[in-house]
Amino acid sequence: MIELSKIAAIAGIGGLFQIKASVKNGIMMESLDEKKTKVITNAASKVSVLTEISIYTTSAEGSVSLEFVFKSIYEKYGTKIPANSKSDGADLKNLLKSVLADVDFERVYVSDIKKVVNWFGILAVQAPELLVKKVEETIVEKETDETKEVVAEKKPVKKAKATKAIESAKESPEEAPIAKKPTAKKK
Repeated sequence: MIELSKIAAIAGIGGLFQIKASVKNGIMMESLDEKKTKVITNAASKVSVLTEISIYTTSAEGSVSLEFVFKSIYEKYGTKIPANSKSDGADLKNLLKSVLADVDFERVYVSDIKKVVNWFGILAVQAPELLVKKVEETIVEKETDETKEVVAEKKPVKKAKATKAIESAKESPEEAPIAKKPTAKKK
């Protein structure tokens, strides 16, 4: 089963790619289309993992995860959404507004919405299981007058929060933690 954390977009190349393996000079990826084209990206390639992308909102949180947006679109429309990447700007904005009422259109452009719609379409065909909201089961104790009963309840999983490093980079980029390059082992 494919995980959303293993799906990425590559700048300059249309479509979505599944991350397959790390290779000496980059990452081996395979397109999610029927062709299953293999691509090896290098350090100069701009690769965006879908779980690290968010959509700006006017809410106090400032943004929501792309995964949350995908699942909201699927919950409302299923796999047949009322707009596509060739729709006009007003239709695309209405689609996003219908699932994310507090979207910040001053920072979310029509070109961004086109990508979201295009990526949603690819996932709807190639990996529809990623669009369904996961339900986690929690054990809850319910007390009645005479007995104590343990019942499993299903609750929707809350939207993902950005990592502390990403948040600190947004607030003050000069103080953001820098990832260290792995050093080669000597033989």
